[in-house]
Parts: sequence; structure tokens; C-alpha cells
Amino acid sequence: MTVAVDAEITALMQCLQRQRNHVLGAVEGLSDEALRRPVLPSGWSCLGMVQHLTLSVERLYFRGVVAGDPVVVDQVGSQASAWQVDPGLPAADVLDRYRQEASLADAVLAASSPDADLLWWPFPEGEWRLHNVRDVLLHVITETACHAGHLDAVRELIDGQQWLVNT
Repeated sequence: MTVAVDAEITALMQCLQRQRNHVLGAVEGLSDEALRRPVLPSGWSCLGMVQHLTLSVERLYFRGVVAGDPVVVDQVGSQASAWQVDPGLPAADVLDRYRQEASLADAVLAASSPDADLLWWPFPEGEWRLHNVRDVLLHVITETACHAGHLDAVRELIDGQQWLVNT
């Protein structure tokens, strides 16, 4: 049985996929050392950025907020360390986990309507709030694009490569 995916969801998912590809393209070919090396004073590494996008963006917003996955909801407290990658964790595993989480997110989105209510919200009352799947998708596209730009700048500082110029 084939599930019909809403045309708006499809268009937004395509935009998100372009940003995901940008993230992965910006770090492609970097050595393990370069992926783990903090370049900016804030101390994050390229690998830490990808892990943040995996855990605190893709997993949190799609499987947690949109789908209400109880496993994700229960893990929300551990998101604070998403920027720090365990030194023993292979870089390829972090990148593969990002791809896998994106695939799980796509399955959630394919079964959603843009106006669907969110099943869980992780932030206290009175703070900003997203209201439906459309809002979440737009937020994640924006955050992913912003972080892809951060990765572009850091990549250029690391080895002079400019992903958008080289693609």
C-alpha cells in the first residue's frame, strides 16, 4: 500500500533534504582530526555540529515533537551534551546516525499533514512555541540551513575548501 504524501510536506521535505545534503557536503573529505577540532572560540567541532543536528534537531523535533515518541521524550535531558562527541565514537558513526535520523524523520513527515497538531512540546510554558507540523518543518529547515552555513565557514578556515564553490 502506498501512502499519499501531502504536496506541501513533499516540497518542504525536498527543501530540508537540500540542507541536509549541504551539511554532509560541507564536511565531506575532512580527516577525523579536522572533524573533531574546534575552530571557533565557542569550542564546537564539525562533528559536534552534526551530532547536534542529529539529536537536538532531527530527533527532537520530528520523532519527539511531531510524533511524540516516548523514547525520545524520555531522552530529552541528555540533549545538552549533543555538542560533545565521545572521543571513542568513530566519525563515520556520527555521520551515519545523522543520515539514519533524517530517514526516520522523513517517515514521520510522510505520514503527517502540515496542519497536524504536535504531540509533545519540550519547552516550558511562556517560551516560544511551534504549533503544527508546518511550523516544525520550517523551523528545522531554517536551523539546518543556518548550521550548514556555520559548517561552510569552519570548513574554509580548516582547509580553504568552499563547499558551494566546489559542488
